Amino acid sequence: MQRFPAGFLWGASTAANQYEGGWNEGGRGMALTDVMTAGQKDRKITWIDKFGSPHASQAIGFTLPAQAQYAVLEDYDYPNHQGSDFYHHWRQDIDLFAQMGFKAFLLTISWSRLFPHGIEEEPNPDGIAFYRQIFEELRARGIEPMVTLWHGDTPLYLEEKLGGWSSRETVRLFVKYAETCFRSFRGLVKYWMTFSEINSLIAQIDLDPENYSPEIWQDAYQQTHFMLVASAMAVQIGHEIDPENRIGGILMAQTVYPKTPSPQDVQATLASWERNVYYAGDVMVKGAYPVFAPKHWKAHKIVLDITDSEREVLKKGTIDFYAFTYYNSLMADREHGREAGQNPELQEDSWGNVYDPEGLRIFMNTIYDRYSLPVFVVENGLGSQDVLEGDRIRDPYRIEFLKKHINQVALAIQDGIPVLGYLVWSAADLVSNSTGERSKRYGLIHVDMKDGGRRRPKDSFYWYRDVIASNGEKLECETAQSDDRQDQDMGGDTEAAAG
Repeated sequence: MQRFPAGFLWGASTAANQYEGGWNEGGRGMALTDVMTAGQKDRKITWIDKFGSPHASQAIGFTLPAQAQYAVLEDYDYPNHQGSDFYHHWRQDIDLFAQMGFKAFLLTISWSRLFPHGIEEEPNPDGIAFYRQIFEELRARGIEPMVTLWHGDTPLYLEEKLGGWSSRETVRLFVKYAETCFRSFRGLVKYWMTFSEINSLIAQIDLDPENYSPEIWQDAYQQTHFMLVASAMAVQIGHEIDPENRIGGILMAQTVYPKTPSPQDVQATLASWERNVYYAGDVMVKGAYPVFAPKHWKAHKIVLDITDSEREVLKKGTIDFYAFTYYNSLMADREHGREAGQNPELQEDSWGNVYDPEGLRIFMNTIYDRYSLPVFVVENGLGSQDVLEGDRIRDPYRIEFLKKHINQVALAIQDGIPVLGYLVWSAADLVSNSTGERSKRYGLIHVDMKDGGRRRPKDSFYWYRDVIASNGEKLECETAQSDDRQDQDMGGDTEAAAG
């Protein structure tokens, strides 16, 4: 029996602020990631105070002081400035995607490339032209272009002047940006995602709830609300502009198990699903805050600023499919809440990530049972310190990780879940979102920024090519290809070429 349906969307995904580069080219304005440094445990955000003195502060939970400005400072490393330089290598990358046989490619549009400050009356024509040529090339190569409108890169000007997503004005400006995208790329892009991991603000602080002030909790819920309103407004406009558009929102999967069978631990687990999965998901799919929302607002003294007109917007702007990212699972207990230590039944990698392929199937079943919408795995992958051996990257660990997760997607389909597609995170190596590092590599394509952005297919590149060609039937990894075969497959040329 065929395990994956005809037309299944195999491919990979990326994010502009981690992959695109060209941070100060083509009329692009700055985003918050442009003032964030590298650092696994001490990632900084840089700024100057009202007296002009430079500062570097812990990025998580940072609030810009009055009259201060974000700034790029000397002697700091800002990896997002270059990313993986897709800005100059997009033709070569798309050629590699086509060689892998991608059916779909998800990228994010950098808001500040279209509206450098977020407040302009007209979009930057160079930004429109940049993305249009990419979408046209993808379509010419038989690859479905997909777009995420927001993946953490609000224009920096809006962060400084409005407080970013703490302001209703940011909602209005985002909707204008979204409408520009829908109109500018009509006929080229059919699949849209409004926000990436829209539940992550709450989920991040919920990992260590006692470590954050009531003000940070309030801001996280309020910002999430404004994002949900902006998403709903964008969905409505996108459908009006082109009824063929299929619009979803990306949530961060949180498969959480009770640490023990005790009723208290089971209740703690249910509460975690409520806060970190169902809370935002219910709004995006059902059009209203769930019945348990006031309970969680009260627990953290949240006073949500919400209007009757916004409630109507949420009701009318529900999504067409449920897209999500998945990497690992967690446990919960009555004492610690969501993160109660490592699951003894699961494997942990060198980065502390817990492998749980079966958790992916559990999440898909749980979500479909609640929402009855098609689901779409838009991020799933393994970060590791790959070793370059000559021109070869042997990454059997990545192949094994992806194989196990794809098998669980197949089982979910057999369970009766309608699955639109599966996208690997990521198509090519990029800058880590959490740490800003380059050493934690996720790509099927190796990117060497010390060698002009040179691209090299990894062993997983060829493995995934066979998976796609067989529509998911060929998952077992044969003996790794020889260097000669790889050279033959790539025409003997893996050097970087400017787009």
